Amino acid sequence: MDPAATTAPMQNDCETELETKKIGSSSVWSWWPSWRPTSMSLLKTTESKILACIQNDLWARFVTLPNQDRIWTLTLTKKMVRKSSEKPPKTPLVMVHGFGGGVGLWIRNLDALSHSRPIYAFDLLGFGRSSRPHFPSDATKAEEQFVDSIEQWRQSVGLENMILLGHSLGGYLATSYAIQYPSRVSHLILVDPWGFPERPQAQAQEGQGTEMAKRPSPPRWVKVIAAVFSLFNPLAVIRAAGPWGPGLVNRFRPDFKRKFEDLFDDDTMTQYIYHCNAQTPSGEVGFRALSESLGWAKRPMLQRVNLLPPSMPVTMLYGARSWVSSSSGDKMAEIRNQAHTKVMLINDASHHVYADQPEEFNRVVKNICKSVD
Repeated sequence: MDPAATTAPMQNDCETELETKKIGSSSVWSWWPSWRPTSMSLLKTTESKILACIQNDLWARFVTLPNQDRIWTLTLTKKMVRKSSEKPPKTPLVMVHGFGGGVGLWIRNLDALSHSRPIYAFDLLGFGRSSRPHFPSDATKAEEQFVDSIEQWRQSVGLENMILLGHSLGGYLATSYAIQYPSRVSHLILVDPWGFPERPQAQAQEGQGTEMAKRPSPPRWVKVIAAVFSLFNPLAVIRAAGPWGPGLVNRFRPDFKRKFEDLFDDDTMTQYIYHCNAQTPSGEVGFRALSESLGWAKRPMLQRVNLLPPSMPVTMLYGARSWVSSSSGDKMAEIRNQAHTKVMLINDASHHVYADQPEEFNRVVKNICKSVD
């Protein structure tokens, strides 16, 4: 389509979710819409509107890896700090988003956290505006591809060490990274991390009934994604919905509009989520390779946290109302013999702790950073 056309760019859906399940030329899905109202250009435009809220100095660019994959990266510093820097530089905070997210979701945190030290946030390989390469279906190889891209990114931007913060899937990958490159991580902050516990057997689930009852039920959007997970990539329904995709996101994720309604009085944030996930699936394929089902990892991280150096400080932040249980944090502290491991609950926060209670989240993270330098 001519980029100068006045109508919104449309993405062809010839690579719809049948990429994972070929069911013959007379596909039962042939009636589904063949186009989607999305493009990388629309994602860029929507993200730019979000990033316009930032007050501190912002440097946004692609970081090219040795294999030519590109990682979309934000660097934030407090205004004038770079020009009057007599004090030794503070350890930078690197923020890694969760499944289906991107750098725009940190909009409530970037300014506040960059007052005292440099902040780096990037779109994971295969997500947001970063390159979307092929991911293997093997869990170990898919995890390795994610982690290798983070290390190559670190080398490319020239960071010696960092305070590494990961949310959800980002927490899982940040932990894997810290196990493999411990000398680069000054403090590991895990925010409602995904993929830590082993999937309980039926008998175990019955015995955990009381503990499970205390946790909120997974939201409707999680249940919908879980329902199609075994057949297709997790967010297939968004792409398959064609022109109805944006409305579908609004319907199933109205919470995102509410979380940011004081910044945007329109559908900016749900449009951002839509455009992040309506592109050709890549990181989503990698996530599917890591997952036994939507809520469980094939290689649970609790089986490996003993490989973290005992001296590495770890803080785990959970939303008190999240569907992700903080019991994994308690178990991690037990495995590490309480060594430099702290578990904290943020009141009145669900899975997206950083957006539900940004002031408290920012306060806690700043205090953690101050403990480093």
